[in-house]
Amino acid sequence: MPHPVSPVPARTDPTPYDAVLLLSFGGPEKPADVLPFLQNVTRGRGIPDERLKEVGEHYYGFGGKSPINDQNRALLAALRESFAEIGLDLPIYWGNRNWAPYLTDTLREMAADGIGRAVVIVTSAYPSYSGCRQYRENLADATAAVENAPVIDKLRHYANHPGFVGSFVESTMAALSELPEDAAIAYVTHSIPTAMNETSGPDGNGYITWHQDVAAEITAELERRTGVTRRTDLVYCSRSGPPQVPWLEPDVNDHLEELAAAGVPGVAVVPIGFVSDHMEVIYDLDTEAAATADKLHLPMARAATPGTDPRFVTMLRDLVVERAQAERGEQPERPCVGKLGPGWDNCRPDCCPALRRPAQGRPTQTPETDQPTTAGPKDIA
Repeated sequence: MPHPVSPVPARTDPTPYDAVLLLSFGGPEKPADVLPFLQNVTRGRGIPDERLKEVGEHYYGFGGKSPINDQNRALLAALRESFAEIGLDLPIYWGNRNWAPYLTDTLREMAADGIGRAVVIVTSAYPSYSGCRQYRENLADATAAVENAPVIDKLRHYANHPGFVGSFVESTMAALSELPEDAAIAYVTHSIPTAMNETSGPDGNGYITWHQDVAAEITAELERRTGVTRRTDLVYCSRSGPPQVPWLEPDVNDHLEELAAAGVPGVAVVPIGFVSDHMEVIYDLDTEAAATADKLHLPMARAATPGTDPRFVTMLRDLVVERAQAERGEQPERPCVGKLGPGWDNCRPDCCPALRRPAQGRPTQTPETDQPTTAGPKDIA
């Protein structure tokens, strides 16, 4: 099915919200930031500085700067322009979990501006502890530290929204145009511990299930457009942690070796786990995986992430309007594709628990319910 840009919403009343918060992972902006940033990311995990310095080499290879903050600045500008186009009168703030602008500082700014209730856009599209609940726990910590902090509602997971899927359809078509007609597709996402996947989402295995559903929708649309049936696989990048702990596999580099051995004539690498070109994309895929493919003489093209694609920006704007309508007791349309239905507005208390403590052992700032409401690490390698 086609995936057009979402239509302009008929209503743009933001009530009960008086602001939007863009919440992201954060990243270093210069070489001196790299080690402190990695210490922020791994605090409490007992990872020695020697290992962090090894990871830091990925950043130093790009001037000691992660691309993620500039990408968020571009997204902020695109969102503000999109809001203005339809008269959606909401200020948009930006805060990070692990680097400036820090979330707590942003909430202080919002409180000083008199913001009482905001809806948060998280730059993570799938359910898991690291991709959802940890952000919500960080919100709880930050609001506890800020007097008169606003109440924050989190938008539903949006990986299966037509705006997200449609962006990847177009970018994958562009990547395939550079390759032989029967090239394979490798859908790539960030690896997580297998145990984290098993507890992700309200019913478990949500991380893999959502990725598989999104990949299937992209594949179906590509086949509809091209008439070509291709080999497709879901593979992973950025595995970290001790070797005795199982993580999701196969690694993208191992997968490229398998494709080459099987005589596949080329591969489109599609980073469906990422909303923009994070360090995992520009290092793990554009640098490391590209070097592997070159060594194997395997033609490879990498599909673009959504970034500021108009489909993606319009989707985020529409989700803000959708959530406002739902909070006013209306019944908004909830666009989605695939078999899973739209994401839930409020998470169950036991959803996506941390691996080392009980599911309900730490509070989250965003609402939780006994039943999900429905209608039908990132930048560190």
